[in-house]
Formats: sequence, C-alpha cells, structure tokens
Amino acid sequence: MNKVRYLALGLFIHCFIFDLSAYAAKPLIQLNIGAPRIKRSRIAYPSIRYEKGSQDELGYLRLVHDVTVEDLTFSGLFDFISPEAFIEQSEKSGVKKGSFKFSDWSKVGSQFLIKAKGKVIEETISLEVYLYAVSSGVQLLSKRYSSSSSALRKLAHTISNDIFYAFTGKRGPFTAKIAFVSDVTGNKEIYIMDYDGNNRVQVTNRQSTTMAPAWSPDGKSLIFSSVDKNSENVENHNLYIYHMPTGQVKLISNRKGLNSGAQYHPNSGSVILTMSFLGNPEIFTMNPNNKTAKRITNSFGVDVDPSYNVDGKWITFVSDRSGRSMIYKMRSDGSKITRLTYAGKYNATPSWSPSGYKIAFAGWNRGKFDIFIMNQDGTTLERLTKNMGNNEDPHFAPDGYFIVYSSNRKGKKDLYITNTDNSAHVQITRNFGNCEAPKWSPLY
Repeated sequence: MNKVRYLALGLFIHCFIFDLSAYAAKPLIQLNIGAPRIKRSRIAYPSIRYEKGSQDELGYLRLVHDVTVEDLTFSGLFDFISPEAFIEQSEKSGVKKGSFKFSDWSKVGSQFLIKAKGKVIEETISLEVYLYAVSSGVQLLSKRYSSSSSALRKLAHTISNDIFYAFTGKRGPFTAKIAFVSDVTGNKEIYIMDYDGNNRVQVTNRQSTTMAPAWSPDGKSLIFSSVDKNSENVENHNLYIYHMPTGQVKLISNRKGLNSGAQYHPNSGSVILTMSFLGNPEIFTMNPNNKTAKRITNSFGVDVDPSYNVDGKWITFVSDRSGRSMIYKMRSDGSKITRLTYAGKYNATPSWSPSGYKIAFAGWNRGKFDIFIMNQDGTTLERLTKNMGNNEDPHFAPDGYFIVYSSNRKGKKDLYITNTDNSAHVQITRNFGNCEAPKWSPLY
C-alpha cells in the first residue's frame, strides 16, 4: 500500500471547525460502564436548510444529515422523531434561537432539537449546527464546519462526535477507524474502515496469513504479524510495522518461532508481544528502533495476548500456567502477577477500557466463546453476548462506551459493535469473507 492510498483513507482530510459557543456546562447523559440501560432521549433533526442563494443538486447536505442521524441512532442514546410528525413550517423558520418556536417541537414530544443550515459552493460545504434543549430553550451547542465534498462522511462523523460530547462529556467514536483481518482474497490480510463499515481500504497484500493488527498511539502506524520465511528460510510468525504516511513496511523481528500479538505502549514507543525464540512462548517488551527485546514473564505455561492499560503501568495477558488459559494482570516490569479470571475453560484477548477500570475479554462457556467485561481487579463479571454463536476479539473504542468484536452468529465471521450497557449489537461488515481481530484507532 502506498502513500496515495493512505490519503484516500481520509485520516488527514481537513474539516475546519469554528466554535460559536461553549458546550453544555455538564453532561446531560452519564455513561457509566456496567450501569443499567440508559433511557433514550427523544430528539428531532429537521433537514438542513439551504442558505440563501445555495443549491445542493448532488445532495451533499442531505448526506451529512442522514449520516449524523445514523451515528447518533447507532449510539443507542437517542430516538429520532419521524419527520412525518413535525408541525413546524420549515420555510418560515430559522435555525437560531428566536427564529423558530420551541412549542412546535415540545408538542411532538421532542426533548432535544438539532437545527442546521448550510451552503454548497462548488466542492466546499459550510455548515452551522445548533443543539437545543426544547423544554428550557437552552442552547447546548453551536458550531461552524467547513469541508470538501470528498470528506462529507468525515464531516458528518465530526458533527456526531460534537453532539455526543455535548450530551455525555465524552468524545464520540465516530471519526475513529477500525483495523481488522479478512480472508476475502483467499489470504488473511489487514484492512481499515470507518467505524460504520464504510470507506474500506486494504492495507497489506502479503498473500499469506497476516494477523493481529494494532495501532500506534498517534494513529499513523500499524504493527502486525505475518507468516513468512525467516532468516533460515523456514515459515515463521514475523513482526512488521506499516507506516501509513509513507507506505513503508519495516521488519521488526523474525526471531525463530512466535513474534505476535504486539501492542504499543501508550507513551514510550516500545511494544509488548509474545515471543518464543527462547523456547516457551513468553511476554516480552521490545524497542522497535533497535529491536532489542526483554523478557518479562518466565513460567512453564504459554503466555499470550498482552495488553497495556491506559498509562502503560499494568499489563493483562493470558496464561495456562494454572492448567487452563486464564487472564492475569501484572505490572509493566513483570512483577505483582495476579490471576483475574477463574470461570470457564478458556479466556482470551483481554482489552482495557480507556479509563482503566474495566477489561473486556472472550470467554469459552458451554461450547462457545462469548464477550464479557469485568472490573480491573477481576470482580463484577458481566456477560455481553449469549446464544449468538462464537463471539471473540473484543476491543474498546476510544470513548470506552463501545466495544467492537467478531462473531460467526450468521455463519462466517463478521464484525459487530455493542455498547457497555448491552442495549445494542450492530453488524458493521457483510459479505467480506471472515473478519476478525478488530482494533479501534485512536481519535484524531
């Protein structure tokens, strides 16, 4: 993959944003992981008004509107009122406070109201977006946006993030990307897409088994493993870094055996991974620049799936040192090893929430894998999937409210997203081979 294709991902397309006023003073919706299901807020969002003299023959403004509605509906926090219920005469109403009647919206049961107007000049779209509390008439958000037509979905996702933040005080996940593995070509390769499954781009073309992608903290690189020939011309699980802006692929380790399951430290630039060149699969840290490696576990068991917490001071991993594969926690130097799970026959792929308070993982139960979350000390175990086939590879979104995972509930493996109150499970890949090992990108 080259630099031109990287730019096509839209990671650095500019959506200029200008504040018109501050957000709400405090969150309107509290997102507490593991709390009971949140009651949805009823919200209205009439069509984006055209500014005087503007035309939208290609439907750019309609697309921005519709994608924003899809995003916020996807969150599970909102119920959008059908436009058929609207009583406001849109041609006589504006978007700023004082140019419309809040009573027109309270009468149809709306608690909140999004108003927007925009203009299209050649390939540039400019928007003003307002969010109001209907009962009080308080303005919760107002912003100006400008974007090229090539970045319309990114623009809509940015608006959704801002509205999500106005309600929750947390950055939404809607501009983040998801890296994952698919065998749609006949080989397992790595792809990147928007969180909703759009704008899918192939990253690797190694024509082998490529696996376990993980993002660098700045979102500019992916580290992954691939089954290739090592220095002795023997098939090996080698470790690579792909640098997106340049398209450069760099071999990091082809030591004999496993070099897999790598994840970046959140601050230092080092990575943690499983290596077996000393014989037994153990957890190592590695400097990608000078390729030096340091072992931090030393047991008779197999140690895999390492994952850093938000500040890099703690690591979760999976080990069968007790006889069954269970999840453990240790300090980043390998000290204070603590077993976290005891239930089931096999637990795998632990993922820390961004807050560091929760850990998601896949657990083997009654003949299938399901997704669970627990406190960082192993207490308060909660199940997010049941009777839905095999569900694996959970990974927290940057906001800590959403989790992406793979499931074969419809036959082949597809990717799904749920929220931590377990009120929705949304499928985001279809007809694209078997999809697995999803990882949310950082927000940028």
